[in-house]
Amino acid sequence: MDKKQQDIAYFISFCIEQYKKAKGLTGEQAMKVLGKYGVLEYLEEHFEVLHTQSYQWLLEDIDEFINIRRKEEVG
Repeated sequence: MDKKQQDIAYFISFCIEQYKKAKGLTGEQAMKVLGKYGVLEYLEEHFEVLHTQSYQWLLEDIDEFINIRRKEEVG
């Protein structure tokens, strides 16, 4: 694993932990939600921009991303 891949892996792990804590979920529950809506791929794809943001901003962005995906499911 090269340095950038390692940085992305650490970043995604950080986001999972922050999301889990903020939502009061287990790791398994958090992974289920984040996986279902493609959040992990989104975080990896946009790492260059996202990793510069605060964890509060990241959580809001993840929530917004999930809400958009939920609406697409219904709609």
